[in-house]
Amino acid sequence: MNPSTETVSEDLIGKLLIAMPGMGDPRFERSVIYLCEHDATSSMGLIVNKPVSELDFTTLLEQLQIEGGPRAADIGVYFGGPVEKARGFVLHSDDYDSAEGTIRINADFALTATTDILGALAQGTGPTRSLFALGYAGWGPGQLMDEIMGNGWLICAADPEIVFAPDAEGKWAAALGSMGVDPRTLSGAAGRA
Repeated sequence: MNPSTETVSEDLIGKLLIAMPGMGDPRFERSVIYLCEHDATSSMGLIVNKPVSELDFTTLLEQLQIEGGPRAADIGVYFGGPVEKARGFVLHSDDYDSAEGTIRINADFALTATTDILGALAQGTGPTRSLFALGYAGWGPGQLMDEIMGNGWLICAADPEIVFAPDAEGKWAAALGSMGVDPRTLSGAAGRA
């Protein structure tokens, strides 16, 4: 691994990956992914801007036999990625700690993948801000770095205002805007100097 690749690799956890036009995989077109884990063997993230219209949170609670609550109808369900699409993850603010296990990512974000948080969200006793996703985006050894170096992704800081924004469709442009990039100026072609 060359030094510049190593530096990029070490700094990816807790960042946003923004899909570049022409990346070649329609599942990730205009995706914004919050990267939860990244090391030499694998990477894992959640797409934060693709709501699932076929399933609502209340129905999901019923299927899991979890008691609903006053906030259940307000919680959206997102497509987190194509891996393990039936598995749920809650990306949330760092003000909640599940009795069954929460992973602290940084000062702004934590991840919980246990069912107790679903009931807490429905009751309004969960984290202040959250995003519930089914499935995740995963990469094998070196795969994500190859995609980044091949102009598949841009990397930016993860702003909670973007990640947890209610306007899912606007997150891609907002993430680009946080870097000073106008989406209309992007090209899907990689260049070499």
